[in-house]
Amino acid sequence: MQNKFPVDFCLKLGILERSPERSSVKFSPQEVSKIIDGYQARKTSLLAILTDIQEKYNWLPPDALRIVSEKLCVPLIEVYSVASFYRAFSLTPRGKHVVTVCLGTACHVRGAPIVLDRVQDILGISPGCTSKDQQFTLETVNCLGACALAPIVVVDNQYHGQTTVQKVDPILNKYLKKKRKIKKTARKK
Repeated sequence: MQNKFPVDFCLKLGILERSPERSSVKFSPQEVSKIIDGYQARKTSLLAILTDIQEKYNWLPPDALRIVSEKLCVPLIEVYSVASFYRAFSLTPRGKHVVTVCLGTACHVRGAPIVLDRVQDILGISPGCTSKDQQFTLETVNCLGACALAPIVVVDNQYHGQTTVQKVDPILNKYLKKKRKIKKTARKK
């Protein structure tokens, strides 16, 4: 089974990004093979394998998808389809910390847009982006299913309910490097 063409084709189209050096964990084909072998290279374990790779690298490197495709004897386009379908998977390098702001109806009416504005001000990135120092990725979602706690900010799977603009700084300070700690500043209007 020849999978070289689809990877090159996807790279040319910009669907996949070859940049494992941007990840905080160095890519290792042997580690990916070890993960796959842990599932006896069963096709039915594709989701679990991708989940473990995502956990290891904090994204799904294109070379990892190619290895999965080859070892499971599954066409690369099928592996890519699964990886791109689920929001839990990322095809681009993510920061060490993933910050998610819920913008669902309950969160929206309780102030999520201004909470998001403050998060963007502090991190210096927009939703869908990763900071230059690879420390933070900012994402938004339409609902986290915890509407009674709205608005919600999630950092590394830790939920922070009833978040206000005033609570954003202390939440993010827990994750910022010491040199980047937030100084109390007045909010721009």
